[in-house]
Amino acid sequence: MFNAVVIIGLILVAIILFTLFRVSTLVDVLKGNSKKKVTKSNGVNAGLGIVFLIGGLLLFFIYSYTEFDRYNLPLASEHGAVTDQLFWVTMAITGIVFVITQILLFGFGWKYRYKEGNQALFYPDNNKLEMMWTIVPAIVLTLLIFSGWRAWVSITDKAPDEAEVVEVMGYQFAWSVRYPGKDKQLGDFDFRLIDAENAMGMDFKDKASFDDFIPREIHVPKGKPVKFNIRARDVIHSVYAPHFRLQMNAVPGMPTTFWFTPTKSTQDMREETGNPEFNYELVCNKICGKGHFAMRYLIVVDEPADYYKWYNEQQAWLAKNPSYLSSVPQHLKEVAIISSGMENNPEVQAVTGLEEEEEMVGAF
Repeated sequence: MFNAVVIIGLILVAIILFTLFRVSTLVDVLKGNSKKKVTKSNGVNAGLGIVFLIGGLLLFFIYSYTEFDRYNLPLASEHGAVTDQLFWVTMAITGIVFVITQILLFGFGWKYRYKEGNQALFYPDNNKLEMMWTIVPAIVLTLLIFSGWRAWVSITDKAPDEAEVVEVMGYQFAWSVRYPGKDKQLGDFDFRLIDAENAMGMDFKDKASFDDFIPREIHVPKGKPVKFNIRARDVIHSVYAPHFRLQMNAVPGMPTTFWFTPTKSTQDMREETGNPEFNYELVCNKICGKGHFAMRYLIVVDEPADYYKWYNEQQAWLAKNPSYLSSVPQHLKEVAIISSGMENNPEVQAVTGLEEEEEMVGAF
């Protein structure tokens, strides 16, 4: 890659030098220092244009071929097949047009280079040509836009009722995720409740929050729909998982969603890529500050049986942080203890015992 950049740089320097030479020649003509109005520089510049055209196209196609696997990551979601098809159709159409127009551009530069005795033809307009290059691109672009719109409507449609729900929150400079517990309902949140421990602002006035859990990595089941509920705590971030062809902005105060169906487990992808250390990642695709580079989060795609085993082993966040039981309304404390699975936690028993003593003292 570095060598290619050096070669391109040298070619550009050569073109600049020849251009300066041409300017110097024209200055001499204007000053009357040169009687010859046309020099070999016209042919040289036109020839260099052809060299640049051939060299540029060769470098483009060689680089695209040799580095294909680096920029075209393996696909691992159902909707990704649709977006990939749209991408390659668009690339094919625009690529063909690009190559043809560049050949015409540099070819005409060579064919119509200035020579002694040449006379330019005044060609004011061509209605048929103008109609053709207006109507044909308009039809092609309309078809591309309609295809993209139809795919986007399908991708962003309502997630299936059986979809696994994961809440994803971005903040400077990390991610935090939350899963609903066995009740399959995410509890409410309130940004005013955010503190050093309760990073997601979970609201324990809502009993649906009692069994929610916050893992250190995202787990999703292969072949099952997954819905991301996305939000941000401070600035705009972007949830980006390239293997799933998934990207959605995380905007403060404006929750967004994206659902997808993984088609390859982490183990499947390790075997496909031949990389035993392969992992899916969720990264931030917005430049959100100086720590932007650190916003990476592990995604594990499990076989369904392994996923549900992992899911059932998770402990409610409230059970890990029993001090927040004080945030639960008194009439819901018993429900919170049972729902979060911390009936036998000595720390919880101590907290609830102390509260009962305080109530008894207050009664007297």
